[in-house]
Amino acid sequence: MLRALFVWICLTFAVLAQQSQAQTLSVTTVTRPPFSYVEDEAQTGFSMDLLQALAEALNWDYAVNRVESFGDMLGAVQDGSADLAVANISITAARETQMDFSQPIFEAGLQIMVPSESARSPSLLQALLSAELFLAIGLAFAILLGGGMLMWSFERRAQPYFDRKLNEAWFPSFWWALNLVVNGGFEERMPRTPFGRLLGVILVVSSLFIVSVFTARIASVMTIEAISGNVNSVNDLYGKQVGTISGSTAASFLNRREVEFNGYGDLDSMLAAFREKELDAVVFDAPILSYFASHDGRRIATMTGGIFLRENYGIAFPTGSPLVEDVNQALLALREDGTYDEIYRKWFGVRN
Repeated sequence: MLRALFVWICLTFAVLAQQSQAQTLSVTTVTRPPFSYVEDEAQTGFSMDLLQALAEALNWDYAVNRVESFGDMLGAVQDGSADLAVANISITAARETQMDFSQPIFEAGLQIMVPSESARSPSLLQALLSAELFLAIGLAFAILLGGGMLMWSFERRAQPYFDRKLNEAWFPSFWWALNLVVNGGFEERMPRTPFGRLLGVILVVSSLFIVSVFTARIASVMTIEAISGNVNSVNDLYGKQVGTISGSTAASFLNRREVEFNGYGDLDSMLAAFREKELDAVVFDAPILSYFASHDGRRIATMTGGIFLRENYGIAFPTGSPLVEDVNQALLALREDGTYDEIYRKWFGVRN
């Protein structure tokens, strides 16, 4: 009887231990390609692949709860309704006071994404087709035509070249003024009247302005186009329509730099505004924007400038979670046996 009771107790403890080991962990995440998203009804991305590798190493069972916003994901960790959260979660001092983090799983930072057309350098054709240059050309033609016709009125009785009727004189007079400006005029058609000679001197001197106005306007148009259209660094964001996600580390950075921006609740709404050309620039996590620019946005978006405000991503846990130490040890093992590098290469290629 005692022996049977002992066996029953041992079996009970074994079942309880097995149930404890088989406990399903609740993992919360948010859609942030290429770190976490759903493809063909399967959880995929760099962070999800790393989570799977950790689960195999630690003999975990887990269930993924995909929420709508980053705030909801972190909130689930804070209130303990989730055992851990994984995506592109930046490790910050403020978040460290509200939750625990694993050792870093990814080194990232912020970068700027702009529309593809704004990243192109201003072209000579754009400068030539500008309204400002057409205005300068029109002014030059008016000066040459007016100067030529004024010379015709002075010289028409003094030399045969200008001895024409008014309706026949406009083009030869314009041609004479154009040659005077470009080539210095014709020696045999030198003005003979006092007023004609004075006008000729004025036209020659003013030709320096007439010729230089073309190159000056082209240079100024291209310079203005480059200054007003291109965003190459954070300093170029002032006065532009800038977008980021509210509550993100990018939003905190822009606030510190006093850069005005439009805050969006999630990644999809921010990228939708970018597609609709409502934004001149987007500031957010570099790998997230780079993935968009090279995939769905490859025809409309490009990255500009370098990565700034470098930061590390980690796995988030409720404060005091007993899982943190096991995860850190498993992460070290995954780095040592090459599993981490294999996952990294799959999503981002060879590390620099």
